Amino acid sequence: MLEFDEIQVGYGRSVVLHGVSVAVPADGVAAVLGHNGAGKSTLLRAAIGLLKPRRGAVRLAGEDITGLSPHQRVARGMAYVPQGQQCFPHLTTAENLQLVADGRPGGKAAIAEALDLFPALVGLLGRRAGLLSGGQRQQLAIARALITKPTLLLLDEPTEGIQPNVVGEIEQTILSLASRGGLSVLLVEQHVGFALKAARQYYVLEAGRVTSSGAGGADAEPTVRQALTV
Repeated sequence: MLEFDEIQVGYGRSVVLHGVSVAVPADGVAAVLGHNGAGKSTLLRAAIGLLKPRRGAVRLAGEDITGLSPHQRVARGMAYVPQGQQCFPHLTTAENLQLVADGRPGGKAAIAEALDLFPALVGLLGRRAGLLSGGQRQQLAIARALITKPTLLLLDEPTEGIQPNVVGEIEQTILSLASRGGLSVLLVEQHVGFALKAARQYYVLEAGRVTSSGAGGADAEPTVRQALTV
């Protein structure tokens, strides 16, 4: 579905990713793990087009999209949920959802489907998003992305800084989405157990390089934890 081919990415004169190759399977999850500063968020920014590789290529369903803008990539079925439970704080929950749905075919049905995945938001539709908890804002951010009906979802630390009871709900939703088919997910995550449970393929980044990779699943956890302690 999505392939990074030996990409080099950086900011100014600083190089963050050094010849990274990662592949996201069709209708599956690829998890990227690593410590802070390893280059995980930079990889997602390169995926959505916020950063352009200095070398290498990015391909979506076999098409070279290296030179495409973010909105062109979104038009091809990509959706990006960055860190930080981002939303429009002065709009209500309902208005945040409606803003994405407006002008899209089946927008009303897409909102209903998103609320089915995150039923806790139903009782918060009239509340301003800035007054929601961190976990509720993260659910809203993912729900907004899903309204676009993506074929590829980019998630950057979706459980970071969220209360434990909501973490479980978000994890279960991502696992459910991954099992449905029709959606590929590139997941950047610190929770190793959850990431490997969801992932068909994993990659460990260290200082901008892939130091370990393999098939996901619980059996991979010892190998990944060892890679993360090196």
